[in-house]
Amino acid sequence: MRSVTYSMNASLDGFIVGPDGGFDWTGPDDDLFRFATDELRQVGVHLMGRRLYETMLYWETAAEQDPPLDDLKLEWAALWNPLPKVVFSTTLSTVQGHARLASGSLAEEIERLRSEPGEGDIAIGGATLAAEAAALGLIDEYRPRIHPVLVGGGIPYFPRNERRVDLELLETRTFPSNVHCLRYRVVRRPVA
Repeated sequence: MRSVTYSMNASLDGFIVGPDGGFDWTGPDDDLFRFATDELRQVGVHLMGRRLYETMLYWETAAEQDPPLDDLKLEWAALWNPLPKVVFSTTLSTVQGHARLASGSLAEEIERLRSEPGEGDIAIGGATLAAEAAALGLIDEYRPRIHPVLVGGGIPYFPRNERRVDLELLETRTFPSNVHCLRYRVVRRPVA
């Protein structure tokens, strides 16, 4: 069965964006970008909310930008653009590229994607959508990329839902920029 993964940059105090909505604290890091590109190779479909979809539209035309992108970013764009994407939005009526608007609830979409033949993870991007998936118990792996900064508030990486979730550490990697990439599997306990 395909795994549902949630991978995003986060501050050490647990936010994906700061109180001002910015994420400039992530900074450029070619090694981390390469790591994210390798992670993207394992994705078969990407689920996202409207805000992340609109942010990621940049990559639809990034290869034609002036000045031209470096090879690393061109590689990312070449992987990202053909990747199937499902956008969850109540305000958008159309989407571009290899994206489609979700036709069902998050749980229905994930169940359908898991039952279809296909390879690669089902990636979730965006804290709001990930919080909904977490509340429904649909996330199989959390993959935060922890940056050495405290932003003091903003949108949290982890949902605040007063529900215990046991995790098993699968991998950790530290980059020269002191960013720590963690990979945790959700431990499913048998229902008594």
